[in-house]
Amino acid sequence: MEFLRKKTCLILFLLIALSGKAQFSQEALEDAFSKSYVLEKNGDFKASMDPLKKVYDESSYEINLRLGWLNYNAGLFDESIIFYGKSLELKPYSEEAKFGQILPKAALGRWDEVVELYNNILEINPNNTVAMYRLGLVYYGRKDYSQALPLFKKVVDLYPFGYDGLLILGWTSYFLGNYNQAKVLFNKVLLYNPNDESATEGLQLLK
Repeated sequence: MEFLRKKTCLILFLLIALSGKAQFSQEALEDAFSKSYVLEKNGDFKASMDPLKKVYDESSYEINLRLGWLNYNAGLFDESIIFYGKSLELKPYSEEAKFGQILPKAALGRWDEVVELYNNILEINPNNTVAMYRLGLVYYGRKDYSQALPLFKKVVDLYPFGYDGLLILGWTSYFLGNYNQAKVLFNKVLLYNPNDESATEGLQLLK
């Protein structure tokens, strides 16, 4: 009986200790994030990582995500990719972590990997217009207009009077030789912004 009593007391002691530690950890995390935000606001991205490193937990999605962001802004692109990668290991479906990792990979010119990430987002969420539009821009920048076209078309299907979608679809249509379609789209842009220089230029080229 004495042994069982001691064992029960030990278990209760451990539970109380763990409970107190969890509460302290939450307070420490809040304090670390708060200090990090203040330092980031002052533009000191490297210093803003220090409070988080003091409470770093490899299994924390939130800390890894934030360190990914701060390293990117500090110009530490390789480190940023690693932290965003850890976030994705913890939350494989996270769109915010995928969009985050795209930033340093784009900065390093790793465009094939950027395309892969956008496609991965669209596999999970086929109607993500941000991913559609930005992936289309990658193809557009490569002058691969046939790949860009269906992405921009879907953006416009979902947002028929959206400025960015209409304008880029107009130019994509123009470069593919779909001049009638381009004219219609440039005119729609002018309904959104009557003095738009890019749409006006496009219409002048079609005369």
